Amino acid sequence: MTEEPDQLDRKTEPRTRPIAAKSPREALRPEAGTPPPPRRSRHSRNQFVVFLNFVLSSIVFLVILAGVAFYLGKHEFDGPGPSQTAETVLIRPNTGVREIAEMLERRGLISDQRIFLLGLRMHDADSRLKAGEYEIKAGASMYEIMRLLESGKSVLYSLTIPEGWTVARVFEEIAATDELSGEMPEELPPEGSLAADTLRFTRGTPRKEIIAKLRAQQEELVQSIWERRDEDLPIDTIEEFVTLASIVEKETGRADERSRVAAVFLNRLERGMRLQSDPTVIYGLFGGEGKPADRPIYRSDLEKPTPYNTYLIDGLPPTPIAIPGRAALEAVANPSRTDELYFVADGTGGHVFATTLKEHNENVARWRRIERERAAGGDAGNGAEGGSE
Repeated sequence: MTEEPDQLDRKTEPRTRPIAAKSPREALRPEAGTPPPPRRSRHSRNQFVVFLNFVLSSIVFLVILAGVAFYLGKHEFDGPGPSQTAETVLIRPNTGVREIAEMLERRGLISDQRIFLLGLRMHDADSRLKAGEYEIKAGASMYEIMRLLESGKSVLYSLTIPEGWTVARVFEEIAATDELSGEMPEELPPEGSLAADTLRFTRGTPRKEIIAKLRAQQEELVQSIWERRDEDLPIDTIEEFVTLASIVEKETGRADERSRVAAVFLNRLERGMRLQSDPTVIYGLFGGEGKPADRPIYRSDLEKPTPYNTYLIDGLPPTPIAIPGRAALEAVANPSRTDELYFVADGTGGHVFATTLKEHNENVARWRRIERERAAGGDAGNGAEGGSE
């Protein structure tokens, strides 16, 4: 009887085992089946790393943005420009690139001056643009405009000085040429000392520079031809050479006649005959300003004494009467070999030549008949008439 309660007690009391104490690390471990809490990176809490990520992202964005901007800018710089027609622009000396860019944009030749300036810098051309006047074609790109301004290939103007003009006439033409700049010389150079030529120049070229160039050209031309002259010429100085060439220049414009006209005058000088040239009479009366176009030559003009009236004076006049060209100078330096002493106009723009006075008088009579038929008034011959002797 006494054992039964004891057995009952053993059955009803729970059996327990002593639980070992957990270490601190084990205490932190989650129980099986419990999800672990989220873990945060220690780097994510570092503000420097956050800032560095932002900077790197910004740099990448800016690089992409710069690449896009560069592509668009280059496309704009190399692509066709906005101008619809060709334009001429003048870049004055010492003009800055910003002023040039502003002017080009204002004129509608480029779309954006900032892109133009950046393009200049990219090509290292902002210090190589040259002053001048440039013709920019329609639709020219900024790149083409840059290269044009780098080249210095300015618009060129022409100034033509014909043979037979006087120095005074040349000065009038140069003074009236608006594309030239600066003052004219105070004094005229000697008659015949400027070259007959066509000069090409850029806008703004000084007038004195043009005159100096014409004078240097003529001096060089005259000297070179004088050195190759016929040694038997009855003229002694280079000044006489230019004077006679100027008379030949005024007497005929026909290439096939110049050497014969020169021979006539040289033959007359050699024989002591007066030249009797109408252009010298005209120069003596009117000087470098020239005879008015509507004013004929009268017989009385041939009798007016001037230093240039070769109907009255012996030999050559004191100075040239016009600018002789190369052909006239060559004709005097190496004239035709003839015995002709006379010539007169033939009514067709040329002249008829004669060796004897009798033959010449017949030619003069023929010319005067032609002249009377054309117009009344002037009755003087044209050319060295010899028959008035």
